[in-house]
Amino acid sequence: MRKWLSFPRREGIASRQAHCDLPEGTFEREMGREGFFGPATHIYHAHPPTDWIDFEGPLKPHAFDFNRLEGDMGSPFAAPDLLVNAHVRIRFWATADKMDHLVRNGDGDELLFVHEGEGDLFCDFGRIGYREGDYLVLPRGTMWRLEPSAATRMLLVEATNSAYLLPDRGLVGPHAIFDPACLETPKLDEAFQAQQTEQRQWRVVVRKRGRLSTITYPFNPLDAVGWKGDLAPVKLNWRDIRPLMSHRYHLPPSAHSTFIANRFVVCTFVPRPIESDPGALKVPFYHSNDDYDEFIFYHRGQFFSRDNIRPGMTTLHPCGFPHGPHPKAFEAGQKHARKETDEVAVMIDTRDALEITQAAEAVEWQDYWLSWGGRARYPQAAE
Repeated sequence: MRKWLSFPRREGIASRQAHCDLPEGTFEREMGREGFFGPATHIYHAHPPTDWIDFEGPLKPHAFDFNRLEGDMGSPFAAPDLLVNAHVRIRFWATADKMDHLVRNGDGDELLFVHEGEGDLFCDFGRIGYREGDYLVLPRGTMWRLEPSAATRMLLVEATNSAYLLPDRGLVGPHAIFDPACLETPKLDEAFQAQQTEQRQWRVVVRKRGRLSTITYPFNPLDAVGWKGDLAPVKLNWRDIRPLMSHRYHLPPSAHSTFIANRFVVCTFVPRPIESDPGALKVPFYHSNDDYDEFIFYHRGQFFSRDNIRPGMTTLHPCGFPHGPHPKAFEAGQKHARKETDEVAVMIDTRDALEITQAAEAVEWQDYWLSWGGRARYPQAAE
């Protein structure tokens, strides 16, 4: 059984409680392991850890504007990889038309987060409606297609050779954050039965080991008349999430875990009251996360620790350097200028480094690393 070297010590000027009542004129940085789950030390600096004047090399922070990606794609498999490693593939898919074929991913579970749009998803298990803000978890091997009723844009997160699980809620119990009873499954309803009557050849495009195969049927293979079991697609909307809160202490991102998979975790930031205790930090603390890359997709609202980040944009902070709130956000937190957040964002923390593809590089905001010093040229909104 693994046991960390653990021997809490205190040296020099330090706060009695992490993230609270910081010594005057200091900036707290958390140096931790295992993505906020392991041992940690809080170091109190005379200057913000993000006040760099130059930054060269692969650890440079990145921001991407997914709004600028090329338009409509008829299949999720046409959406290019944007950030990838051996355990997760992140893509962004835009589609407005009814799919004329079915798809099946044999490489991993798919997590679809609906950024815009609404419609129906048809699969082996029936029909399930979707709208903005929905998570759709599709187990590996699920056969499915979309019928959008409004132009749809989705973040696609594949758990390669893995499965999505629910995190352990620990002391707060299994019904905290969201009750599993909120999870919806597809129905064998009239709309599902009606789509079975379309008599024609149907193609099923299957991806396995990164390669595509096409299987053609003389009938609609979504012809189920019933099913039973405990493996099925599920839907969860961010509005069903009731975040953990503490009015006296800023909780780490791990408190907002929604799904976990092999070597990465998916967290959801949703609107909540901001800490009201006078001594508590009101924005995320500076931290050096030396085990996980941090990717965030900004869905809606004003992200309270970032400046000049719009819905549809993303950031990537590779592990290995200190980062934290932008100066204006930090200052607003000190003044307690805001009483609650209005943000909705999806964070993916990966144990293995994410590789940036050419498709992502094409929509990168190159000056993002300068934004902590206020010297960045800010990108124009996509038309």
